[in-house]
Amino acid sequence: MNFQLKLEFIELDNLLKATHLAANGAEARRYILAGSIKINGQVEVRIRRKLRLGDSVEFGKHQISIIA
Repeated sequence: MNFQLKLEFIELDNLLKATHLAANGAEARRYILAGSIKINGQVEVRIRRKLRLGDSVEFGKHQISIIA
């Protein structure tokens, strides 16, 4: 799946909500803190990690590419 940026970046928790992979902020934070998210192949536990053009996010069977 592709996610098109409208601004310079999107924070990781907001991306999960915007793509409907998390129902709300609390659920997004739980997924992130549990180590369930990889960004560019590395596990990420920073809730507010800024995602920019070209970043790739993995969450279970979902793959999200950040595009312009």
